[in-house]
Amino acid sequence: MTWQPEIDEIARRAAMTRQMGGAEKVERQHAQGKLTVRERVERLVDPASFREIGAISGKAVYDETGKLVSMSPANTIFGRALVGGKPVVVQGDDFTVRGGAADAAIWQKQVMAEQMARELRLPIIRLIDGTGGGGSVKSLDTDARTYVPANPGWDHVVANLATVPVVALALGPVAGLGAAPAVTSHYSVMVEGVSSLFAAGPPVVKRLGEDVDKETLGGSKIHTRNGSIDDEAESEDDAFDRARRFLSYLPPSVHELPARTEPTDDPNRREEKLLSIVPRNRRQVYKMRQIIEACVDKGSFFEIGKFNGRSAITGLARLDGWPVAIIANDPYVYGGGWTADASHKLIRFLDMAETFHLPVVNFVDNPGFVVGVAAEAAATIRHGSRALAAVYQATVPWCSVLIRKCFGVAGAANANATRLHYRFAWPSGDWGSLPMEGGIEAAFKSELAASDDPDALLASIQARMEQVRSPFRTAEAFLIEDIVDPRETRPRLVEFAHLAAPLRRAGPSAFGLRP
Repeated sequence: MTWQPEIDEIARRAAMTRQMGGAEKVERQHAQGKLTVRERVERLVDPASFREIGAISGKAVYDETGKLVSMSPANTIFGRALVGGKPVVVQGDDFTVRGGAADAAIWQKQVMAEQMARELRLPIIRLIDGTGGGGSVKSLDTDARTYVPANPGWDHVVANLATVPVVALALGPVAGLGAAPAVTSHYSVMVEGVSSLFAAGPPVVKRLGEDVDKETLGGSKIHTRNGSIDDEAESEDDAFDRARRFLSYLPPSVHELPARTEPTDDPNRREEKLLSIVPRNRRQVYKMRQIIEACVDKGSFFEIGKFNGRSAITGLARLDGWPVAIIANDPYVYGGGWTADASHKLIRFLDMAETFHLPVVNFVDNPGFVVGVAAEAAATIRHGSRALAAVYQATVPWCSVLIRKCFGVAGAANANATRLHYRFAWPSGDWGSLPMEGGIEAAFKSELAASDDPDALLASIQARMEQVRSPFRTAEAFLIEDIVDPRETRPRLVEFAHLAAPLRRAGPSAFGLRP
């Protein structure tokens, strides 16, 4: 006597659930340009590493003798796997089973996935397609009752933001309860032309008088620009690549430190182009990303949120193998000034750096807060002040490189002024309470009005002020610690990374990332 019959039954049931919603529904999924949930898991994780949990859960149909006739699987799968050789939790929605809506035991599986990530201290990757276990009118008809809404397991979802890296890939139409975990993450991606995200889909909003399609209502071009979603992928495989790369910079949980990879770049590399990359004419722009890429380990800069809050640049990189968080200003957008959107982006990114013990490198070219009617209407000063608070709340090691402009309240966010400054400037540095352009006319208004030759007087004042604004005058007073050859930036940043490494402390931070 053995238990072989039961073992055979396990295999039979597992084969039923692997059929997902059936051949017709799988074909429809492929016709929409989407992979099935099992294909997604296979492409995302290391080969043969996925250990599924709850593989035979679902709705079973028995005959009169009690023999299993068929089984409709729960429309979420989850388990443990390896990504880049490191263990993670993966949870995915199966759109082929009732469009990812509520089904037998589905919410318990999702809750356990989040709980597993939290208690085993493992990153979690959510593959979201559908309502993510949310409501279905068919369920109301079947149960013959309604219910007061609740989000089972949401305490784990929120707690995970302060505990483990959370990645959310929106891989199809994502609505309602599915949309919430998509944005409640450290890193989120939509697939261009395939993904859409909304609190309620087109049929619902049509009843409110808005007749739109999914792309117009909530396509990737909307949500990667408004900050709901971090990045836009060209394909599902591209989204998987981005998820793997993002996780490579982070520790498994806050209870460990980001690991150093084997260095592959010369720590003393000097880039000649840095000597001339910033124009002498302050009205001309330059490409900040070229500076970042020249200073960090080659090929290591991984930008996050490129399409939102575009005057601010955020991303992850390595310095001699050490992971660091990068923030910078983009002179091509509002001259690098902080907008309300840029402030939101910076707050969230700095929260993540603080959560996972990532030292920060700040490439500064900040003319201040963006001004004007639109900026005031957007409450830029309020949101910008919150970003300034995030800079001052950060306790991770911090280095600032003052590339050019650094003015006003936003410029004061180059670093926490109360901490020891690991900070240096380029000869192109230009700073103060406000830019002199425009300010001279206001400051010397009465003298200019009384002058017989206001143009000559203005030129004379400007020439005098041009000497005053020299960064060497600031260095003489030790108000900037060092002015360096731009080609020395990488060696100095590598030095910072090595000094910062032993200062990092594992464990929960004072606050976790807020979605």
